[in-house]
Amino acid sequence: MMEKADSGQKLYTMMRLWEFPDRYIVEPTDGSSGSCLAISREDGSMTLIDELPQSNSVRVPKIRTIFGVIGMIKLLAGSYLLVITERECVGSYLGHPIFKVSSLKIFPCDHSLKNSTAEQKKMQSEFSGLINVAERTSGLFFSYDTNLTLSAQRLHDLGDESKLLPLWRQADPRFLWNNYMLEVLIDNKLGFQYFQATIGKDIIDITLIARRCTRRTGTRMWRRGADSDGYVANFVESEQIVQLNGYTASFVQVRGSIPLLWEQIVDLTYKPKFEIVRLEEAPRVAERHFLDLRKRYGSVLAVDLVNGQGGEGRVSEKFANAMQHIVSDDVRYLHFDFHRICGHVHFERLSILYDQIVDFLTKNRGDVVLMATCLINKMPSEEYLLLNEKGEKVEEQLGVVRTNCIDCLDRTNVTQEEKSMIGRNMLECQLRRLGVFGGDETINSHPNFDDNFKIMWANHGDDISIQYSGTPALKGDFVRCGQRTVQGILKDGWNALMRYYLNNFCDGTKQDAIDLLQGHYIVSVNRDMTPPSQKGGLEAIASIRLALSLLFTGLFFATMSLRQVGTDLRHLFFAVMWAGLSLVLATFVRANGRIFCNRPRLHKPRC
Repeated sequence: MMEKADSGQKLYTMMRLWEFPDRYIVEPTDGSSGSCLAISREDGSMTLIDELPQSNSVRVPKIRTIFGVIGMIKLLAGSYLLVITERECVGSYLGHPIFKVSSLKIFPCDHSLKNSTAEQKKMQSEFSGLINVAERTSGLFFSYDTNLTLSAQRLHDLGDESKLLPLWRQADPRFLWNNYMLEVLIDNKLGFQYFQATIGKDIIDITLIARRCTRRTGTRMWRRGADSDGYVANFVESEQIVQLNGYTASFVQVRGSIPLLWEQIVDLTYKPKFEIVRLEEAPRVAERHFLDLRKRYGSVLAVDLVNGQGGEGRVSEKFANAMQHIVSDDVRYLHFDFHRICGHVHFERLSILYDQIVDFLTKNRGDVVLMATCLINKMPSEEYLLLNEKGEKVEEQLGVVRTNCIDCLDRTNVTQEEKSMIGRNMLECQLRRLGVFGGDETINSHPNFDDNFKIMWANHGDDISIQYSGTPALKGDFVRCGQRTVQGILKDGWNALMRYYLNNFCDGTKQDAIDLLQGHYIVSVNRDMTPPSQKGGLEAIASIRLALSLLFTGLFFATMSLRQVGTDLRHLFFAVMWAGLSLVLATFVRANGRIFCNRPRLHKPRC
């Protein structure tokens, strides 16, 4: 978004986009008299102008209202401008309105393409097709007034000089989704949930923010584990904020993929094989990851929820081995086999995990940020941020709980959210501290409040899951209703099938679009000019649609031949032949599943 020139560092909230033949012009329309931004349609270059040019009476420029400039991405010939064309106010954060991007629009600045070679034009066409994926991107939130990338505690701790900087300079680059595209806006890859409730005479604002890290961002099967620098896939910082009578209470927890070099390449099977890469580097990668967590959050309690057997068990075992060299007074590790203990319906057995954590924290009270004192003595400990009505810090969060399963989605959602002491019991602890709840009062005592809280956390889990896997979270019925339902189980089955389809046949292209938009792959004329989609060998002709068509054709002819065996025994030979060809084809596809899947072409991450 364009930034005003005054010292208040406010952002324009509404603009006009003029489409002239040679340039786009962004004009502020929210009552200010600032300069206009002119963007060349030839190459995307930008200049500030004081007034709009005179338009040709023969060709009147098209005008549309926009609510922010997301950025600019440069390709081989020219660039592409991304703007916000529709927005929706979804709540507030620390008293400031928060907006969700409802619609994006992409405008090409590629008139110079006409002077490019045929090969460049072909590549430009492929890249621009990937950029169009951005128009379907969901889960983007922004604010004109406050920095969403920082938790309430980090925002409070900003120095006076930092607070004078523009919002985009204050932002944590890990959570600034469009950091690569442009440094003149504040649009973040976030999830945002909010509700307001009344308990007695008190009006309480509850906000839940999910901040997704962009360092190893991507789709479920194409971004697993960690890179060599210790940045993990699907790393999300969740902050639960309570505002009441001028007081603000905030609690932060995180999730992230197992911090080892591992992958799970799709190959048409429902559960592809787990592959651990460069096992000898596991301790160093895990150490880098937890060193970064300690630097940012303080003490860490790592809760590992993956299976103890099978492929997951092997990854978990290597994780536990790596943690042996890291565990200290400031870092704790706990493995809890979610599926073995809870199965698919007995999530009430999560109380076993909670008891283990409480026992652990009782022995190490003050070492890690959880509510041990609050749970045992019904009194708050220093496990969350608390600001009084003057904005002064009363309590400070001293550490963080890190939760993971394989995807860091479904099991993590259930554990972190509705029934967990990390979410529900923390809120109860805060409300007792603020005098809203009595000593034995719980959220369950207030049905409407309880329902809104469940829905908030369920939507939070769905938002995180949709961005990573393409579908809502599994086990969401338990988070929403407190128990498993037949409808929820059927919905999980459908979402599991959709994940299989998206992982195998769609997410490769989506991963390329993400890498292009976030600067993980930078287009340059100095790169190899081979089009990114060009394949060689067998992969050049491998097509799952063609393979399925041939397979069903063979089965059809085999069936037709069998029906005519009674009139001519030669048809038995043809039936066996067609069935055999179909079997050979099915076996070939099964054995070479990877080449029939939709795979990324642009960027191979360091892992």
